[in-house]
Amino acid sequence: MSAPASSRAAGSERPEGRPKAVLFDVGNVIVRWSPRTLYSKLIDDPDELDRFLAEVCPMDWHARTDIGWTFADNIAERVALYPQHEALIRAWWDRWPEMFSGAIPETEAVIEDLHARGVPMHGLTNMSTETWSTTQAMSPALGRLGVVVVSGAERLIKPDPAIFALACDRIGIEPVDMLFVDDSLPNIESAARLGFHVHHFTDPAAFRPQLEALGLL
Repeated sequence: MSAPASSRAAGSERPEGRPKAVLFDVGNVIVRWSPRTLYSKLIDDPDELDRFLAEVCPMDWHARTDIGWTFADNIAERVALYPQHEALIRAWWDRWPEMFSGAIPETEAVIEDLHARGVPMHGLTNMSTETWSTTQAMSPALGRLGVVVVSGAERLIKPDPAIFALACDRIGIEPVDMLFVDDSLPNIESAARLGFHVHHFTDPAAFRPQLEALGLL
């Protein structure tokens, strides 16, 4: 029988056996995060909002904080390029919590059920060390994770295989024994190539059936 589509990436084979632990991404897997949640309050025109997020504060600019840049340095660099948008750019840090729209209840419920069954759970997130503690407070489910590797602390970032290897070393478990869960397809594909079981998180309702199929729930 072929593996469910959500348990493998394109061009990869599902590892033999069943995973013994779950390795979670955080943003848009456990808690919902989007800059649009904040900036839709600050920019009324939809076209201008799209342009601002594509050109002034794009995700590749933000990703530098995930790999160790401070928000202060990253914002200062952008303000120098777009001084006319200084107030909006500074809101990226000043109003950071407003980019979140709460925890994902389906994931929270799954984490509690996995915990009740004694399934080890860990985290691997692309995130700044400056925002990690704030994010942790957004859901008690995050407290169920054992080892959490935060990219900003390691100056490595998914989908780089090196950060997956680091996570395995810290946790003390091989990729073949873990299910990696992420909303980013490039991250899923990287993990699959390294031998992880994978679940591309796009529909919260599809997560529990996948865990059941793998024997974790």
